[in-house]
Amino acid sequence: MQSREEYLEETTAIKWSELTAQKARDQIRDAIRQAKASVEKICSVKEPTYENTYAALEESDAALNRGWMRLTHLQSVMDSPKLRDVIAELTPEVVEHSMDVLLNEPLYATLKRAAKQIRPQDLSDVQRRFISETLITFHENGADLSARDRKRVSEITTELARLCREFGERVLDSTNHWDYITTDPEEVEGLPESALQAAQQDAHAKGYASDQSPAWRFTLQFTSVQPVLSYAENEGLRQRIWEGLQTRGTGQFDTEPLIHDILRLREQKAKLLGFATFSDYATARRMAKNGNNALAFIDRLHDEVKPAYTEEMETLRHYAEQKTGRSIPTLNPWDVSFWKEKRRRELYDFDAEQLRPYFPMPHVLRGMFSIYEELYGICISERATYCPKQGEPMPNGKVEVWHPDVLCFEIHDAQSEELLCVFYADWYPRETKRAGAWMECLSCGGPTAGSKPRVPHVALMCGNLSRPVGNRPALLSHDEVETIFHEFGHLLHQALSDVPIHALAGCNVAWDFVELPSQINENWTWEPEALKRISAHVETGESLPDDIIRKMLATRNYGAASAFMRQLSFAKLDLELHTHTAQYINRPIEDVDHEVLTDYRVPLSREGNTVLRAFTHIFDGGYEAGYYSYKWAEVLEADAFSRFKAEGIFNPATGRDFRRCILSQGNSRPAAELFRDFMHRDPDSSALLRRCGIK
Repeated sequence: MQSREEYLEETTAIKWSELTAQKARDQIRDAIRQAKASVEKICSVKEPTYENTYAALEESDAALNRGWMRLTHLQSVMDSPKLRDVIAELTPEVVEHSMDVLLNEPLYATLKRAAKQIRPQDLSDVQRRFISETLITFHENGADLSARDRKRVSEITTELARLCREFGERVLDSTNHWDYITTDPEEVEGLPESALQAAQQDAHAKGYASDQSPAWRFTLQFTSVQPVLSYAENEGLRQRIWEGLQTRGTGQFDTEPLIHDILRLREQKAKLLGFATFSDYATARRMAKNGNNALAFIDRLHDEVKPAYTEEMETLRHYAEQKTGRSIPTLNPWDVSFWKEKRRRELYDFDAEQLRPYFPMPHVLRGMFSIYEELYGICISERATYCPKQGEPMPNGKVEVWHPDVLCFEIHDAQSEELLCVFYADWYPRETKRAGAWMECLSCGGPTAGSKPRVPHVALMCGNLSRPVGNRPALLSHDEVETIFHEFGHLLHQALSDVPIHALAGCNVAWDFVELPSQINENWTWEPEALKRISAHVETGESLPDDIIRKMLATRNYGAASAFMRQLSFAKLDLELHTHTAQYINRPIEDVDHEVLTDYRVPLSREGNTVLRAFTHIFDGGYEAGYYSYKWAEVLEADAFSRFKAEGIFNPATGRDFRRCILSQGNSRPAAELFRDFMHRDPDSSALLRRCGIK
């Protein structure tokens, strides 16, 4: 009997407990051998057809992709030395195989010959696009280079994969390395009850506290840091936490050498491939077209936002002076969020913490699902889950998960009742889990094709949100509610994809278009009718009262220019480093940060370390020369949501149009065409600035 290959099998019921490190070694290598054999078969094709060349190429690494996604996902949520070791061992082999395919001369020759011989009229529009995109992918990865240069591109790609993986591990390790425990109640004065309970629960779980001797533990997780910087009356605690943040990517976990090596290799690769800069290489097939256009976009927004940003920060400094009765030439960095929150509460008689009891996680999820069920014609149901210990039998009817916190859901089409997607949700922080929030496609499905039935997508959403405390469900901040809506937007982009070719399906779109489906979802968290639907007080079941909603909406644009400028600063730093690399390479990264972002900040009493030290988005997250895409897509979604506002935020006809024009289409057509299909015109670039109150 043939043994099961748990990493590779095509299934919606993944046996997570059976995905061991040793099995990964054997099965990933087996998948590489299978993929190589498939490629060799394509190279030997005498009479090329679409099926025996392009379709066969896409299918050749499907099992490898499934296995690698499952393995790397496990490291991101359940990190361990064994997983690190096996990924470090396999990464060069996986990357080298990928480059061997893209730089395979006989394969490239077969594909070019097929493109000439296959009659266009025998192909669908999506198949024609796939042929074109595939040939461009081969060219942009060096298939037309000399043998020596192809070899060097492959070496660089393999080394970059290693360096980026190491960067992420150092950031995670440095984040987990720091904590602070206090037993002094005066030191935690001002913190919201939810933050106090979470810190106390954490200290208890780590053995620093007991029922008789309470203590509070603070870490560098966002859910621990944010309440302290915003609410702690004790300036010493705020400063201590801020200084803790400065330790990420430093000392024994120093990421600076990795940053220089990564930037140097990226530039070398871009130049070998015929691009002037890495940002030109990264953006060549995006809406921005080249790095200078992306930079000009960020610079233009900066110029429009700068006056409002400067005014906001100066007003905040004067407010701090007024409240303290002393001169404050420059604010302390650990005081900015504190005074901002104080002033918000005073101006609007509104404390964002009063929203938490109205946002218990289970009700937020049910309310959110109901919105998009109505809009997009889908049904979302929860599956019972179980996290077995290794070798333990699974109860009938339950879905296996990798951690007891993980939930599982199914999405069906309301009309056809077809299963479109199975997805997991893992929302709470732990030390073995990387920071931030993200969505991943574990395996790409596809629509019904002839006699072949629909194959459901398998996907996941992860975050590091407020945990449940005691017997209560997790009570979320409004920011955390926005995060859930954002990631669910990404997930719907994958789940509702109807593109039969995986490489063009779901989220495989131009990178500066990929955030449109996620960011447009955030709008519903600011609409009164939607807020009523997603809120239910944890004790009374009452939805958010109208007076609280009015106060909340009044504060929406409070600090908007500062938040806007913060995102622009990240995009500016990313693009500068990847456009003018030679100007910054081998210089102290704090000096580079200061030089690039002087006009994006106001002076503070201390500068602190650069965000680059822990900037996993661009050094281990796929956003290199692409962080600008958040603002690029935000411009698009602000404009697109204006149609929902005009026609009704729960209007099924508008929702079906968005599903048909955007969510279902993937990269089957250029992004600009998809946007025009939905809006019937080109984007209005001023919509975002109007919504933020800046213009």
